[in-house]
Amino acid sequence: MAKFIFKMPDVGEGVAEAEVVEWHVKIGDRVEEDQHLVDVMTDKATIDIESPVAGTVVEVAGEVGDVVAIGAMLLVIEVEGAAEAEAEAAQIEDDMSDAPEQPLPLGEGVGDGGSTPEPEETPAPSNSHPTTPSPRGGGDKVLASPAVRQRARDLGIDLAEVKPADDGRVRHGDLDAFLAYNAEGGFAAAGKARPDETIKVIGLRKRIAQNMAASKRNIPHFTYVEECDVTALEELRAQLNAARGEKPKLTMLPLLIRAICKALPDYPMINARYDDEANIVTRHGRVHLGMASQTDGGLMVPVIRDAQSRNLWQLAREIARLAEAARTGKATSEELSGSTLTITSLGPLGGVATTPVINRPEVAIIGPNRIVERPMFVPDGMGGERIVRRKLMNISISCDHRVVDGYDAASFVQAMKKLLETPVLLLADEG
Repeated sequence: MAKFIFKMPDVGEGVAEAEVVEWHVKIGDRVEEDQHLVDVMTDKATIDIESPVAGTVVEVAGEVGDVVAIGAMLLVIEVEGAAEAEAEAAQIEDDMSDAPEQPLPLGEGVGDGGSTPEPEETPAPSNSHPTTPSPRGGGDKVLASPAVRQRARDLGIDLAEVKPADDGRVRHGDLDAFLAYNAEGGFAAAGKARPDETIKVIGLRKRIAQNMAASKRNIPHFTYVEECDVTALEELRAQLNAARGEKPKLTMLPLLIRAICKALPDYPMINARYDDEANIVTRHGRVHLGMASQTDGGLMVPVIRDAQSRNLWQLAREIARLAEAARTGKATSEELSGSTLTITSLGPLGGVATTPVINRPEVAIIGPNRIVERPMFVPDGMGGERIVRRKLMNISISCDHRVVDGYDAASFVQAMKKLLETPVLLLADEG
């Protein structure tokens, strides 16, 4: 038995050192040739380093996070065959000298199934190099394992363009270096494979799963989407915020809630709960609006009590309070129950349209979507039209078709649309 000293290979032009980011072997492990040993990171890329020999790991160069210089000992592998190991170790030492690397003479690469002629100095095995065409003749065969060849074919890489290890053999590490330094060629992978995870569904996430499954299983959903021009509404919101003083900043949500509450009296079937076991629908006269909120623990729905009785600033303050309580896990059971209708918004992530799932036993859920700017034709005041930039937002509503007819849902959203597009009507006090 003899020890093979594997030194940090030259992983790229101008790179003097590399940081160890993950060991895949430890002292005492048996490794095979071409086995993945360690990941190292340079200032340009993360490189996989593979073993040039088979044997047993007896020493490694430090821990994750340590920096190893090019040419310094990376790990020591105990190999069988003392003479061969000593020769390979000598080659490693020679490679670290100041002598320039000598290319193989043309035609003296790897023969067709024969042995590789040895030059006067055989440099150390190296696994990772930047892209440099190897000094092969056009008729030379590239030495690589079937797995490396298949991977190169899958990536569309010509192995003749990949600089091999100094023993003339292309390994996975050499392909990795080629990819890292040639991303502009379209060869770089989109990412690295990660191990599968098994996560037990418990707690809040389990309850969410059960509620959503019961909602989709028991409720025949339908969704209606309408586009609203909120240019004037956004201008109004900016004006209100500019003069708000100590009041909370207004988002679009309080304005939407006001529109919902003003439209609901004419469409009481929207603000209802359906007890499908007792076959009873309760149409509620007060609006206890659920506000779907994303938290680290999952989706929670705190409830704005008597939303119809609150002004814009009161709504803004209550929205902020409930959202904070939900995020920090301080929302009480009373604050998380008893909603009669729910609004769900993803803010700037709201997309073009959504098909929200009803918060059972409610019969409807409203989903405002992202505001976008588009060119629109508008009257020019002289009998014609002109193109102007407008702010548009889609409103989605999902309803329980056992209780709400499509016509009623569409009419309700149209009533909301009128209020949102005519802010003076939205703010008018009809009492």
